[in-house]
Amino acid sequence: MSHDDFTFESSRGLPGPLPQGERMLWQGAPDWRALALHAYRVRALATYGATIILARALYRLLGGAAIPEIVGDLWVPVALMATGLALLCVIAWLAARTTVYTLTDRRVVIRQGIALPVTMNLPLSLVNAVAGAQRAGDTGDLALQLAPDQRVSYLLLWPHVRPWHWRHPQPMLRAIPRHDAVGAQLVAAMQGKARTRQVAPAAADTDVGSLSLA
Repeated sequence: MSHDDFTFESSRGLPGPLPQGERMLWQGAPDWRALALHAYRVRALATYGATIILARALYRLLGGAAIPEIVGDLWVPVALMATGLALLCVIAWLAARTTVYTLTDRRVVIRQGIALPVTMNLPLSLVNAVAGAQRAGDTGDLALQLAPDQRVSYLLLWPHVRPWHWRHPQPMLRAIPRHDAVGAQLVAAMQGKARTRQVAPAAADTDVGSLSLA
């Protein structure tokens, strides 16, 4: 996937060059198809719209309407639904194109924003736990549970945030290929950071896949 949108940056996906001694471990972006399915709910919306249209068609058929009349009555809602779904897919593609996730041995960086680019730095010392979920194909999500005294903006981060966790939002790397391997790197980096600070890592708190993500 090309990310020419970031050619103006001195370091792709980062607010600046990495400080001396900091190492980049992984960098990637969402798969737009998986993002459309699981963040923008394209499949669910398509199913809902199709159900309404089919119910309307059945109602007209049982009422004695002719097939050509039913088709003529339904082409407008079908066209509107198709247009709406296409727009959501375009938005998902743009969101994936303008997003860069970066993992270093010190932090996670989320660079996102279609119209207004925003960069969020999440030091590993503030991440208490990592939870993963398998999605379409080989893609998956990684949610980051932050320390209780750390808050981030749900609206600012969306869709790169765990759904429905309003009170304590959890930043999330969404629809990334080989999320299990990336999660293992993230956990290893967290444990290395804990050892550097002479804090014993809690294996249960960094269990990738320990939660079921919506």
